[in-house]
Amino acid sequence: MPNYKARPTSHTYFSHRLKLHYLDWGNSDAEHVLLIHGSQDNCHNWDWTSEILCQHYHVVVPDLRGHGDSEWNTGSPYNNLDYVYDIAQLIEQENLENVHIIAHSMGGTIACLYAGIYPEKVKSLTSIEGVGTFWYQREAEHPQKRIREWIDGTRILAGRVPRKYASQSDALQRMQKSNPHLSEERARHLTAHGSNRNEDGTYTWKFDNYTHSRTPFGMNKADINQLWQQITCPTLLLNAKQGFEHRTGQDDSMQFFRHGRLKELDNAGHWLHHDQFEEYIEIVTAFLKESAA
Repeated sequence: MPNYKARPTSHTYFSHRLKLHYLDWGNSDAEHVLLIHGSQDNCHNWDWTSEILCQHYHVVVPDLRGHGDSEWNTGSPYNNLDYVYDIAQLIEQENLENVHIIAHSMGGTIACLYAGIYPEKVKSLTSIEGVGTFWYQREAEHPQKRIREWIDGTRILAGRVPRKYASQSDALQRMQKSNPHLSEERARHLTAHGSNRNEDGTYTWKFDNYTHSRTPFGMNKADINQLWQQITCPTLLLNAKQGFEHRTGQDDSMQFFRHGRLKELDNAGHWLHHDQFEEYIEIVTAFLKESAA
């Protein structure tokens, strides 16, 4: 486990009647930095980043609904706009306006949407391997097909039993297999914070299986592109050369970011903020300092 100079405090807030969790790393009089994790992840994915940034910023790190120590939806599916609402509630309730947002993967999608909806509240935006519009390009599909696929997929999830691991070491092995670039220290830390011990002594991951579910309808590519065009703050799109395809900043999407810049890191996968941490943190701290000026 990292040797932190600061320790966060746990807090909760309410959104859509759900009790949601976040970490506050102190330094509340400084400029606000909000860190948003990706799908099936949790707030502790940012611990190494938070340890450094909290020396100069007020760092707040939520667990999205259905993730970490936040409550789960009663039903299915999880909608990106619900996540955006939760972020809007956190920023409103904790007076985090004029906030710097750093977000990863699905969190990058949420952050870019929020920054387009409330451009006056975001001072800078960093999207790391953010999900672009690829998943939303389903306008050509017949609605019958989309709805039937959603019903069939949800029925499968309803019958899916969360996988149990006999020990935390077994869960660690799964973590390392899914994320081979992680050091053993980071994998152990993320496994410890990302799993729960069950009454029978086994371990399961904290996230809700229904987070795999997607809505049959929602925002289309045109809607998202229009919101991206509303972002007024400096925007850094940080991707990995060995990361996923169709990230924000790829597929000619840079044209929709008025103040955007794209940076690609080599020898890194989707979790580039772990794979190339030193280079990533140097880039991000410089960008924050520049944006705060």
